[in-house]
Amino acid sequence: MSQRQSLFANVIFFCMALFTLVACMQSQDMAEDADAGQGENSNWHAQSTIIVQGYPGLPAAYSGVNSLPTRGEARETVSTDLYGGVQLWRGAEAKVDLLMWQGFGLNNTLGIEAFPNGEAYKAGTRVPRLNVARLFLRQSFVFGEQHLVSEKDLPAVTTDDSSRLTLTVGRFSLKDIFDNNAYANDPRTQFMNWGLMANVAWDYPSDALGYTTGAAVEVNRPQLVLRYGFFQIDRLRNAWTAEDDLLTWPHYSGAGDGPFFRAWGMVGELERPFKLNTHPGTVRVLAYLNQGMLGNYQAALSVPGADISVTRAYRHKYGIGLNAEQEITKDVGVFSRLCWNDGHTEAWMFTDINYSASFGFRVKGTAWHHSSDTLGLGAVMSGISHVNREFLAAGGTGILDGDGALNYAGEKVLEAYYDHKFSKQIHGALDCQFIDDPAFNHSRGPVSVFGTRVHWEF
Repeated sequence: MSQRQSLFANVIFFCMALFTLVACMQSQDMAEDADAGQGENSNWHAQSTIIVQGYPGLPAAYSGVNSLPTRGEARETVSTDLYGGVQLWRGAEAKVDLLMWQGFGLNNTLGIEAFPNGEAYKAGTRVPRLNVARLFLRQSFVFGEQHLVSEKDLPAVTTDDSSRLTLTVGRFSLKDIFDNNAYANDPRTQFMNWGLMANVAWDYPSDALGYTTGAAVEVNRPQLVLRYGFFQIDRLRNAWTAEDDLLTWPHYSGAGDGPFFRAWGMVGELERPFKLNTHPGTVRVLAYLNQGMLGNYQAALSVPGADISVTRAYRHKYGIGLNAEQEITKDVGVFSRLCWNDGHTEAWMFTDINYSASFGFRVKGTAWHHSSDTLGLGAVMSGISHVNREFLAAGGTGILDGDGALNYAGEKVLEAYYDHKFSKQIHGALDCQFIDDPAFNHSRGPVSVFGTRVHWEF
């Protein structure tokens, strides 16, 4: 990678490392302050998630390079995180997340667009690998007035933090900040399918693990939240950003960002919380714009084999999304996402989907005396643009799809899961997903994917 390409990532990485080192050196003194009643100055947590999924087979008229195999298979993924944060000064904290991952998604995470395992990275590995998944600095500025309140008959100064400005700079996942949903967001404890955990038409900046370097700003008001972010895009499709060259062990080759001012992703989000008969709900509207060395579907149709790589030039890709959640009762919540992108430019980092709709509900187990258990049912319907269909029919391949031909139909997914809490730290889940017309191909499938999950955290 060139010095220009990696400058942004390396500067941020070394700044974050320096802040973290200084904070850790001071942690003992800060802990003494905490013991004296000045609050927690550091926190550390760990989690591990094991997901096993398999399917018995599927019918298919033909298969291609990215097709889900017709024979059945089973695969597993394992992730373990050690993550924590250290307070640096008033309103500032440094956070780090050391991730270990191992395993593969079904068919090496190919052949289904709304993929059934949110823990199945596009960089499967037989040998466990380590990566500093998150390393960032966050600074918050509170604009609320300070006032005195009575706490156990003693006066205490508290701050109304309903209005604040938050800046986050470093390496993290855009999903840490954008496109969140209380009922369908985390494959480690909720729905596992990509189409239920995220806006799948948002080609969000990330490496093959889902992380990248950038900056985000959030403005929180009592009834409105505004967010904006600017992030680097890797120079190779579905590959590794510049900081991965330093932060992954064993090392992957090919890491690097595109030129800083020419390969980037921007995203903005407006969030509006509300209440419906005293039950909280939230609506989020997201818009994004990417620029990079991207191929064009129409141009690829005139290339032998529809090789989109030879059509790449600096182009834009843009899209929008709507994300809603609503509590119906204390134990029942519903959610939905609607999303769309322009459909002319190739996907670079996430999925090849051009438009999608998802909806579902989550129920707590209070009615059957297991209030910590959850039952979820969700559906996803996804499609692609007309020119994208022509591209696949001509033999083109995307990040996840490409059967050599195409008998087009929208991909449909139905997922049901039951998550049981065995103890304070351990959860286990059973999961079933029915997938019709995988990778938009009516000549393949349907397929049923069965899974189980064990999640531990402290």
